[in-house]
Amino acid sequence: MFRLTDFMKEVQTPTPIGPKRNPPGPVVIWNLIRRCNLRCKHCYSISGDVDFAGELTTSELFRVMDDLKTFRVPVLILSGGEPLLRPDIFDISRRAKDMGFFVGLSSNGTLIDERNIDTIAAIGYDYVGISLDGIGATHDAFRGADGAFEKSMRAVRLCRDHGLKVGVRFTLTMDNAHQLPSLLSLIENDGVGKFYLSHLNYAGRGNKNRGDDAVFATTRRAMDLLFETCWRSLETGQDKMFVTGNNDADGVYLLHWVQARFPHRSDHLRSKLAQWGGNSSGVNVANIDNMGDVHPDTFWWHYRLGNVRERPFSEIWQDTSDPVMAGLKRAPRALKGRCGACVHQDICGGNTRIRALQLTGDPWQEDPGCYLTDEEIGVSSDTPRVEMMPYRGCNHGTAAH
Repeated sequence: MFRLTDFMKEVQTPTPIGPKRNPPGPVVIWNLIRRCNLRCKHCYSISGDVDFAGELTTSELFRVMDDLKTFRVPVLILSGGEPLLRPDIFDISRRAKDMGFFVGLSSNGTLIDERNIDTIAAIGYDYVGISLDGIGATHDAFRGADGAFEKSMRAVRLCRDHGLKVGVRFTLTMDNAHQLPSLLSLIENDGVGKFYLSHLNYAGRGNKNRGDDAVFATTRRAMDLLFETCWRSLETGQDKMFVTGNNDADGVYLLHWVQARFPHRSDHLRSKLAQWGGNSSGVNVANIDNMGDVHPDTFWWHYRLGNVRERPFSEIWQDTSDPVMAGLKRAPRALKGRCGACVHQDICGGNTRIRALQLTGDPWQEDPGCYLTDEEIGVSSDTPRVEMMPYRGCNHGTAAH
């Protein structure tokens, strides 16, 4: 995750550059259930509104939580499918809060209403993230359900009015990029505290629909708008957080934006961006799926590192006998192509390795989702390019929120 607001604040009011500090353990995104009441276009798998056999039981989940706490995991993001479809979701959430985890709920929002909002508020989730893919009919089309937009907006407002920190997540594609300005206006007018722009990642249904991914020019325009909106928010004293995900090239693009507008801050910002270091899949971000399989992040469902029924998460996560896990934890990573020649590797960390794997067959090849020019990353125009493969598919996954 790229915390745009934090880096914009460094342009506005610089802070001392200290040593890089990794969290004590990885943030764990936990897909508690595969069942979902929607069918989203950019889902990182094929979920459905049916029960899936063999999912972790409540007692198994609690045992894993004990190991995660001992391993000093600081954050649990409870996701799905739609996590509110698990009958024990509130028992899981209360226990996680009682154990001292930062607990986020990642929901599509359609099941949050007046009947359960008091319970949700009483649990005291540290953050509730709800996806919007546009306004009205655009969102409904992406989600595969009429009325989904109104239900999700009801959830956003209920959470806000009950004192919960709530944010909106937007996955950018060519089909909805034109609605980004309206969504940014919506979060301002409705008092939403956080906006998360997610770049489309090539996994599951997201991979099958990668032809709809925003072309690079559209991506750049969207990022320009987000940068300007974030900067204006800071200048007017608004307490809003803007973040992006699934394309760590955003950090390098911000550096160029600052070099053009605030050149006296560019060296400081570059040092702060290098301190961040970009992509942390397999290092500071982890995923456990509904069956207990562990993955480098949520888009790696086809790649199994181990299962928490067979070995504790803490053992699986530290095991570098797996070549992909060893490569992800390597610093710097052994990158190829444009990524290998890029002068900003220390900022983006090689970006999203799953895109390279899905479209080249090699997780260390250049990321085909990097929207920066050769000139912007210091790469010669005669650097060999890798040939993209046809879609190969994924056989695992769950709904993306």
